[in-house]
Amino acid sequence: MDLFSLPRLGVVVPPENPTAEPEFNHLLGGGMNVYTSRFPVTPGAGLRAMLETYNEVLPEVLGSFGALRLDATVVACSASHYLLEPAGDRAFCAELSERAGAPVGSSTQAILAACEALGVTRLTLVSPYQPWLTDTSRAFWERAGLTVDGVVLVPAAEAAGPGGDAHFDPYEVTTDAILRRIRERELPADTALLFTGTGMGTLAALTELARRDPHRTLLTSNLASAWWARRAVGAAGEAHHPLLRRLEGAAAAAV
Repeated sequence: MDLFSLPRLGVVVPPENPTAEPEFNHLLGGGMNVYTSRFPVTPGAGLRAMLETYNEVLPEVLGSFGALRLDATVVACSASHYLLEPAGDRAFCAELSERAGAPVGSSTQAILAACEALGVTRLTLVSPYQPWLTDTSRAFWERAGLTVDGVVLVPAAEAAGPGGDAHFDPYEVTTDAILRRIRERELPADTALLFTGTGMGTLAALTELARRDPHRTLLTSNLASAWWARRAVGAAGEAHHPLLRRLEGAAAAAV
């Protein structure tokens, strides 16, 4: 196969995100060429101000691909798009797609498209976010018409003692922490698990959960985005990664 005849996927990620590119490459394998651009560093800005800045500069960041022809682009930052709410997110992606001349989708819109394709109406969120951002995420999905059965918080570190605050950082969450937190919860049989955020590494945890609970729908920001990207570029043939094949098989069966 000619390497440079493959579909081209652009991915925009936060500057410190260590997870998105490795997960996209593992999920998509050799079926697509992935090119990345990063949001600017925002020294001294709080989390919300940083996320608002990402939305403000996104057209410029997409422009940094220059004349590189992309077949589709994923904005791999769920948190900034939660601030837009579903309608605003959809309109923003449509505007960006028109400017780019090719589909531009956020990870949040990819998740909504996957839920629609799978017939998913109920979610349990697995969130590595600070509580306020977890609440913002929950409100986003509920405004999109989904029922959120509950939230499994996964801090990077537990509170040091009674009354202490847990430390939340998606980039520091471990596979063991994800599996332990889920094991501690009794999940409704018909709820899909949504692991929110492109920076929390999930592939190892999802592989184990798919083995333990083969009939439950498992979604992540990066997994749904890879699924969306293959559809957006009209990728042919079987998906490279077992989790992506699992998702595509479930979507096909739901038709």
